[in-house]
Amino acid sequence: MSLARALGVLSAVFLVTFVPITAQVQSPPPVFAITPTFETYLDALRQQAGIPGLSAVIVKDGQIAWERGFGFQNVEARIPATPATPYPVMDLSATLSATLLLQCVEERHLELDAPLSRYGLTYEDAPAATLRQVLSHTSSSPAGDTFKYDAARYSQLTQVVEWCVPQPYRKSVAHRVLERLAMIDSVPGRDLRDSTVVPEDTYDPETLERYKRVLARMAIPYKLDKRNRPIRSDVVLGDGINAADGLISTVRDLARFDSAINDGILLAPETLAASWTPGVSRDKTPLPMGLGWFVQGYRGELVVWHFGVAPGAYSSLIVKLPARHATLILLANSDGLTGPYQLETGEVTRSIFAAIFLRLFT
Repeated sequence: MSLARALGVLSAVFLVTFVPITAQVQSPPPVFAITPTFETYLDALRQQAGIPGLSAVIVKDGQIAWERGFGFQNVEARIPATPATPYPVMDLSATLSATLLLQCVEERHLELDAPLSRYGLTYEDAPAATLRQVLSHTSSSPAGDTFKYDAARYSQLTQVVEWCVPQPYRKSVAHRVLERLAMIDSVPGRDLRDSTVVPEDTYDPETLERYKRVLARMAIPYKLDKRNRPIRSDVVLGDGINAADGLISTVRDLARFDSAINDGILLAPETLAASWTPGVSRDKTPLPMGLGWFVQGYRGELVVWHFGVAPGAYSSLIVKLPARHATLILLANSDGLTGPYQLETGEVTRSIFAAIFLRLFT
């Protein structure tokens, strides 16, 4: 069965099974009552998409309500994927850098609408670009009201964090987020498998050894061959970390980050509300992003989300329903979660993985 046909069958079954139930109840069913069905669909979709290993978690009311690993983080060695499997999260790294930058705004070290040149960053094609515009991917137009997803431009915000907090960016990620939230299976950069890449006083020896152990068990990347079978990927990923890429993490650790965001531990409620408010175009049309997060509506509800993809290697997805205090986090060792769906256009329901979650939990 082709992938397109399989997704169509699953979607049809989903609608037949759940529309009548939804019509009979006044409120959504409890999360624990739904997850067995969601789990069945998720694993079926994983197999049809040729994803070798997938780790998943649902956070509800600040706690992990459900977690699972599917398939293998290392197919050849038959090592199962688990909620503790580390993966490169790619563009999801941008949500951490946005948090650090908005902390700087709260501390009045940065201004959202001041030219970034004030903080030592200048784009040749957009010399007047502001922090708000780059966080919302609207700096490509002079008026800052045209959306164009640009991870490369976003990555240069690394030096703005370093302007605000005068230390290496990766140290701010580690101290202000990872250590603070006890994200013990997260690493700020794949290159930390070699302790000589950072100054000796950046991390203590015990921390560096922990980083090495996490990186040693990172999920192996895979791609699909001509028969849609997963084979080891030969894609070369960059090392290090910047504002748009480089974090290695697990779904359990990202659940800690998600809860800290929701609980006001990292950002004030008014800052969070601003970051989850979409920008608007000149004709008042909502744009796909707030400040570091994609923002859209679904069935009258706010959906906040982000994705990551390394073509032919890895993919990641986080989908939040703030009104329901529910979040889905997925990490995979192929690009099948997000790669085929052009999520950079700003429509999360293009991904069947996100679409089924939203249908089931709204």
